[in-house]
Amino acid sequence: MKVILTPALLLLSACVVTDDNNNQDNIPVLEGPYLGQEPPSLIPQIFAPGYVSTRHRDFSGSFTPDMKEFYFSRLNVDTEKWWLIRFKLENNQWKESVVGPRVGRPTLAPDGNTMHLGSQYMTRTSSGWSTVKSLGKLFDRDDWGIMRLSSSIQGTYIFDDYKNHDVLRISEMKNGQRQPPKLLPSHINSGKWTAHPFIAADGSYLIWDSEKADGFGDKDLYISFRHNDGSWGNAVNLGKTINTDAMEASAYVSPDGKYLFFNRSPLTAKEGEGSEGDIYWVSAQIIDTLKAKSLTPG
Repeated sequence: MKVILTPALLLLSACVVTDDNNNQDNIPVLEGPYLGQEPPSLIPQIFAPGYVSTRHRDFSGSFTPDMKEFYFSRLNVDTEKWWLIRFKLENNQWKESVVGPRVGRPTLAPDGNTMHLGSQYMTRTSSGWSTVKSLGKLFDRDDWGIMRLSSSIQGTYIFDDYKNHDVLRISEMKNGQRQPPKLLPSHINSGKWTAHPFIAADGSYLIWDSEKADGFGDKDLYISFRHNDGSWGNAVNLGKTINTDAMEASAYVSPDGKYLFFNRSPLTAKEGEGSEGDIYWVSAQIIDTLKAKSLTPG
């Protein structure tokens, strides 16, 4: 297993192993787009079983804009430690490596050169990734609990806050100046466990997860489309094809706009919380189908 040692991650041990399958010499090589996986239709499928989705808890994946790198988080169930994993397409073959210990809920900015880590971030360098940096006093606050921060091409940030009743906040760029974060409207910040936002690259919609009265059991995925006047449309449940009685969370749409990725984690009576869990993907056609349902603001 190759390990990337960046300046920010010099303490990473080179003996890290992310999954048992990686020790086998006879496993098939992944080739072609989307890690060589057969694209799904309107029914969600587990993404790259045995490679990305394994017996460990695999979470929150994202591609670079050129679709040649795929990053995701993995909780090793044997060591109970989180790692940031990368698959990179080299000579038409996908090769896995460990970037380092996970910080926050890593998400790539639309340009692929910034990795957001909650209230922190890294930037791409010629040798990998920079040291971890703070987003500054507007975000790096002890009284806020930012897990996932998602950004648009225009520089809009949307992020969650588990320390203040599980809410989502937005911070926009105006005249080149970063604006103080403010709460999103109440029809978005309703329900329980509201978290893990994803804003479209063009800022036209927002997907997040929450447990609401119209849900299918545990946390579901919801979408809101932004109107021309800047207001946000109704919170629309992505429906029973996507959402189940398990926990669906951490949505993401591929840079080519073709596929919706998300996590599905079963609940166990013993633990009472998400266990294991895999990354799923499905045609992003569901987004176009639901757009008409958000014509009236909540």
